[in-house]
Amino acid sequence: MGYIEDIRKLVGNQPLILVRPSAVIINSLGQILLIQYPDHSWGIPGGLMELGESTEECLRREVKEEINLELGELQLFGVFSGKELYTKLVNGHEYYNVIVAYICNSFEGELAPDGVEIIEAQFFHLHEIPESTQPFIKDKLKQFAPQLNQILRE
Repeated sequence: MGYIEDIRKLVGNQPLILVRPSAVIINSLGQILLIQYPDHSWGIPGGLMELGESTEECLRREVKEEINLELGELQLFGVFSGKELYTKLVNGHEYYNVIVAYICNSFEGELAPDGVEIIEAQFFHLHEIPESTQPFIKDKLKQFAPQLNQILRE
Protein backbone atom coordinates (compact mmCIF):
# COMPACT_ATOMS: atom_id res chain seq x y z
CA MET A 1 0.00 0.00 0.00
CA GLY A 2 1.32 3.45 -0.89
CA TYR A 3 1.46 6.74 0.93
CA ILE A 4 -1.71 8.20 -0.64
CA GLU A 5 -3.74 5.10 0.21
CA ASP A 6 -2.48 5.27 3.81
CA ILE A 7 -3.55 8.92 4.10
CA ARG A 8 -6.94 8.10 2.58
CA LYS A 9 -7.57 5.60 5.38
CA LEU A 10 -7.12 8.42 7.88
CA VAL A 11 -8.98 11.27 6.17
CA GLY A 12 -11.56 9.54 4.00
CA ASN A 13 -12.69 11.72 1.09
CA GLN A 14 -11.35 15.01 2.43
CA PRO A 15 -9.29 16.92 -0.16
CA LEU A 16 -5.57 16.18 -0.31
CA ILE A 17 -2.73 18.22 -1.75
CA LEU A 18 -0.64 16.04 -4.08
CA VAL A 19 2.78 16.87 -5.48
CA ARG A 20 3.03 15.68 -9.10
CA PRO A 21 6.45 15.99 -10.73
CA SER A 22 5.95 16.02 -14.52
CA ALA A 23 8.15 16.25 -17.60
CA VAL A 24 8.01 18.05 -20.91
CA ILE A 25 10.21 15.59 -22.81
CA ILE A 26 11.50 16.91 -26.14
CA ASN A 27 13.09 14.73 -28.83
CA SER A 28 15.74 15.70 -31.39
CA LEU A 29 13.01 16.66 -33.89
CA GLY A 30 11.59 19.24 -31.50
CA GLN A 31 8.52 17.18 -30.67
CA ILE A 32 6.97 16.86 -27.21
CA LEU A 33 6.16 13.48 -25.70
CA LEU A 34 2.53 12.98 -24.71
CA ILE A 35 1.13 9.93 -22.98
CA GLN A 36 -2.39 8.57 -23.38
CA TYR A 37 -4.37 7.34 -20.39
CA PRO A 38 -7.02 4.60 -20.38
CA ASP A 39 -9.75 7.30 -20.63
CA HIS A 40 -8.06 8.28 -23.95
CA SER A 41 -7.01 11.73 -22.74
CA TRP A 42 -3.41 12.81 -23.37
CA GLY A 43 -1.01 14.37 -20.87
CA ILE A 44 2.65 14.63 -20.03
CA PRO A 45 4.59 11.97 -18.11
CA GLY A 46 4.78 12.21 -14.35
CA GLY A 47 3.40 10.83 -11.15
CA LEU A 48 3.00 11.11 -7.41
CA MET A 49 5.80 11.43 -4.88
CA GLU A 50 6.36 8.79 -2.26
CA LEU A 51 7.78 9.56 1.18
CA GLY A 52 11.46 10.48 1.09
CA GLU A 53 11.63 11.08 -2.67
CA SER A 54 12.79 14.28 -4.27
CA THR A 55 10.71 15.58 -7.17
CA GLU A 56 13.45 14.54 -9.60
CA GLU A 57 13.71 11.03 -8.14
CA CYS A 58 9.94 10.63 -8.37
CA LEU A 59 9.85 11.81 -11.96
CA ARG A 60 12.65 9.48 -13.04
CA ARG A 61 10.98 6.52 -11.30
CA GLU A 62 7.53 7.21 -12.75
CA VAL A 63 8.81 7.72 -16.31
CA LYS A 64 10.83 4.50 -16.13
CA GLU A 65 7.87 2.52 -14.74
CA GLU A 66 5.23 3.93 -17.08
CA ILE A 67 7.02 4.34 -20.43
CA ASN A 68 10.47 2.75 -20.03
CA LEU A 69 12.61 5.87 -20.56
CA GLU A 70 15.69 6.86 -18.55
CA LEU A 71 15.73 10.64 -18.27
CA GLY A 72 18.90 12.68 -18.65
CA GLU A 73 19.35 16.21 -17.31
CA LEU A 74 16.21 17.84 -15.93
CA GLN A 75 15.68 21.60 -16.06
CA LEU A 76 13.01 23.12 -13.81
CA PHE A 77 10.31 24.59 -16.04
CA GLY A 78 7.74 25.79 -13.51
CA VAL A 79 5.57 25.04 -10.51
CA PHE A 80 1.81 25.18 -11.05
CA SER A 81 -0.99 25.04 -8.51
CA GLY A 82 -4.43 26.44 -7.85
CA LYS A 83 -8.12 25.79 -8.32
CA GLU A 84 -7.69 24.76 -11.96
CA LEU A 85 -5.73 21.73 -10.75
CA TYR A 86 -8.54 20.42 -8.55
CA THR A 87 -9.70 16.87 -9.29
CA LYS A 88 -12.64 14.90 -7.95
CA LEU A 89 -12.68 11.22 -8.83
CA VAL A 90 -15.81 9.11 -9.29
CA ASN A 91 -15.07 7.43 -5.95
CA GLY A 92 -15.39 10.81 -4.20
CA HIS A 93 -11.69 11.38 -3.55
CA GLU A 94 -10.68 15.02 -3.99
CA TYR A 95 -7.24 16.39 -4.80
CA TYR A 96 -5.52 19.72 -5.33
CA ASN A 97 -2.46 19.04 -7.46
CA VAL A 98 0.85 20.89 -7.33
CA ILE A 99 2.70 20.24 -10.58
CA VAL A 100 6.47 20.57 -10.54
CA ALA A 101 7.31 20.59 -14.25
CA TYR A 102 10.71 19.87 -15.74
CA ILE A 103 12.04 20.01 -19.28
CA CYS A 104 14.15 17.12 -20.50
CA ASN A 105 15.72 16.83 -23.94
CA SER A 106 18.01 13.89 -23.26
CA PHE A 107 16.76 10.40 -22.58
CA GLU A 108 17.50 6.77 -23.34
CA GLY A 109 15.37 3.73 -24.00
CA GLU A 110 12.58 2.59 -26.27
CA LEU A 111 9.11 3.96 -25.59
CA ALA A 112 7.11 1.13 -24.05
CA PRO A 113 3.86 2.17 -22.33
CA ASP A 114 3.05 -0.09 -19.39
CA GLY A 115 -0.42 -0.85 -20.82
CA VAL A 116 -2.06 -0.23 -17.45
CA GLU A 117 -1.66 3.42 -16.47
CA ILE A 118 -0.44 4.45 -19.93
CA ILE A 119 -1.83 2.96 -23.15
CA GLU A 120 0.13 5.01 -25.70
CA ALA A 121 3.14 7.33 -25.84
CA GLN A 122 3.87 9.48 -28.85
CA PHE A 123 5.83 12.59 -29.82
CA PHE A 124 3.96 15.57 -31.30
CA HIS A 125 4.92 18.97 -32.67
CA LEU A 126 3.40 21.81 -30.65
CA HIS A 127 0.96 22.60 -33.46
CA GLU A 128 -0.21 18.95 -33.59
CA ILE A 129 -1.27 18.49 -29.95
CA PRO A 130 -4.37 16.22 -29.90
CA GLU A 131 -7.75 17.74 -29.04
CA SER A 132 -8.16 15.20 -26.24
CA THR A 133 -5.10 16.55 -24.41
CA GLN A 134 -5.94 17.50 -20.83
CA PRO A 135 -7.08 21.16 -20.88
CA PHE A 136 -4.53 22.38 -18.33
CA ILE A 137 -1.65 20.76 -20.24
CA LYS A 138 -2.89 22.06 -23.58
CA ASP A 139 -3.25 25.60 -22.20
CA LYS A 140 0.22 25.59 -20.63
CA LEU A 141 1.87 24.23 -23.78
CA LYS A 142 0.24 27.04 -25.79
CA GLN A 143 1.05 29.66 -23.15
CA PHE A 144 4.70 28.65 -22.98
CA ALA A 145 5.17 27.84 -26.68
CA PRO A 146 7.61 30.76 -27.19
CA GLN A 147 9.84 29.54 -24.33
CA LEU A 148 9.62 25.94 -25.52
CA ASN A 149 10.51 27.00 -29.07
CA GLN A 150 13.51 28.91 -27.69
CA ILE A 151 14.67 25.79 -25.85
CA LEU A 152 14.27 23.78 -29.06
CA ARG A 153 16.53 26.21 -30.93
CA GLU A 154 19.31 25.96 -28.32
